[in-house]
Amino acid sequence: MAILTGPQQAFIVTCLACFERPADVVDAVRETFGVTVTRQQVWTYDASQPGQRERLARKLVALFDATRRQYLEDTASIPIANKAYRLNRLQKLLERAEGMGAVTLAKDLLEQGAKEMGEVYTNRHKVEHAGEVRKVLIGVDIDEI
Repeated sequence: MAILTGPQQAFIVTCLACFERPADVVDAVRETFGVTVTRQQVWTYDASQPGQRERLARKLVALFDATRRQYLEDTASIPIANKAYRLNRLQKLLERAEGMGAVTLAKDLLEQGAKEMGEVYTNRHKVEHAGEVRKVLIGVDIDEI
């Protein structure tokens, strides 16, 4: 088991706070610092795991919490979270599909673009009502009260 320095520990905590898998963190630590760590060793720095908060230093727990909060709130820095980015990428893929003669793929990309524009993947629901709206309270017409 490798003995880690403060910056290496902070790097691991930051990666885990951003929901990276321990196996990916092992690779990142090896590439960034040239240090070999195990998945189990990385797991010990995950403050979201039961019992790990008490074992970690307070500054690492605070770093984990701050990084996790920022990661969850900062969707603007993630390109795919932006509708314009998604449409731009779909357009480029459509052009490549059409150039290759992939008709089915082109059709699917056009459908996906239409869904993006129609906001199919949002939590918004449009409710339309035609006709008279009546105020009812527990089965009794409010106008009768």
